[in-house]
Amino acid sequence: MSREVISADGVPAPGGAYSQAVVAGGFLYTAGTGPHDPVTGEVVGDDVATQTRQVLGNLRALLAARGLDFSDVVKVTVHLADLGRDYEAYNAVYESAMARPFPARTTVGSTLDHKLVEIDMVAVLRD
Repeated sequence: MSREVISADGVPAPGGAYSQAVVAGGFLYTAGTGPHDPVTGEVVGDDVATQTRQVLGNLRALLAARGLDFSDVVKVTVHLADLGRDYEAYNAVYESAMARPFPARTTVGSTLDHKLVEIDMVAVLRD
């Protein structure tokens, strides 16, 4: 199976040994993406709503690098640093940004380094 590495301007550079996204088998898989400013690399905001908007903006730019948008997303995995405290605020931002019908989604509580939310997505490629 062939793989295509996707990287995009306007998306924070990887902070480790991983690609921003990979295309394989008819899908685009993003790495877990945090609320980092693409220019400074700093975490944006100190509340989950602000951070979720930044994460979704970063993911929007990454999908666009391959001609995709949120309507192409079929699966989302979300990590929240404090699931009980932040779920409602995160979900309100997510719901307003994502295309209907909503993709399948898993949301879990996780230990995150200096951020409140991290999201990865799987999108189906367009013909």
